[in-house]
Amino acid sequence: MKKNLWYTIENPDEVYSPALLIYPGRIESNIKRMISIAGDPGMLRPHVKTHKMPGIVKLQIKHGISKFKCATIAEAEMCATCGAKDILLAYQPVGPNIGRFFALKKKFPEIRLSCIADCVEIIRQLSENAVARITEVPVWLDINVGMNRTGIFAGEAAERLHKIIEDSPGLHAEGLHVYDGHIHDHDFTLREKICNEAFLPVTKLIQRLESSGSRKIKVVAGGTPTFPVHAARGGVETSPGTSLLWDYGYSTSYTDMDFLHAAVLLTRVISRPADNLICIDLGHKAVASEMPQPRIKIPEVDNCDFISHNEEHMVIKTNQAQNMKVGDELYCIPYHICPTVDRFDKVSVVRDGKVTEQWNVEARKRDITV
Repeated sequence: MKKNLWYTIENPDEVYSPALLIYPGRIESNIKRMISIAGDPGMLRPHVKTHKMPGIVKLQIKHGISKFKCATIAEAEMCATCGAKDILLAYQPVGPNIGRFFALKKKFPEIRLSCIADCVEIIRQLSENAVARITEVPVWLDINVGMNRTGIFAGEAAERLHKIIEDSPGLHAEGLHVYDGHIHDHDFTLREKICNEAFLPVTKLIQRLESSGSRKIKVVAGGTPTFPVHAARGGVETSPGTSLLWDYGYSTSYTDMDFLHAAVLLTRVISRPADNLICIDLGHKAVASEMPQPRIKIPEVDNCDFISHNEEHMVIKTNQAQNMKVGDELYCIPYHICPTVDRFDKVSVVRDGKVTEQWNVEARKRDITV
């Protein structure tokens, strides 16, 4: 393999494989690009589910980002320990997780910790727990704009539910949470059109709520694909996540966004079962496997076929196999970075072409202390 490419490292003999390499300099470039698109760090509420790392949260705080969005209690606790000021649990808490949510709030009373809700029963439980603990909980009404996974449609029922949050003891109606992960058209013009059409009922709901006496309605909307569209609205907090590390799937699907790849898998050839076959140590346990092949892009290997993928192995057919030997390193960009990060307890940090340290993927845990 060629040396001195941006992703190659000078000390591969110090890094066992498979490994996930992280490049802080490129991450910081992506953070600056996110702020440029948003117009102000205060309009960003990046999702941490992509990386789950204190090291990356701290890089964002360094650049003035203080609000974060997360999917688990562990991710929320990770953000809190890093010094985040405002954390949204964008997952309606149910069962024992309601108690964990309040335990986290008690542990970090100085942080504005909020959650989403989309039904009367959870709003009631949140209210009862808030009253019992003599505290107030900011609650975002979760709006369904077509993904049909969670939330309530932006109509009269949503107005009533928002009023219930406003009137519930111990709760504060924080605003509207609008996630449109179903919008992933590759053409930006079409993606923008679909996103704006989906958001139109939300605009009307906001107008009705504000005209009925509610204070100015805050909105947090979108993921990475619709990030530029929502950023252009003004006054809407945006929640890109994948843009921090960028993967091959997004870079080929959303060419309108010029983020940098900042996470690369280091793997090695562990066998050559035939002249045109190599087996690498990049199994299901090291790279996301929920999607069809290709699951990785090997920049320096052209025209390869992925023959099989098992727990510890991936077999690849390529005419370049004859130029490789057992033990050779390969660098691979994952197609889906979020669940790939979740395969690793630690990542190797690359600075100036060398792995210098490791970072914990702290929120890979289902719980930290709470």
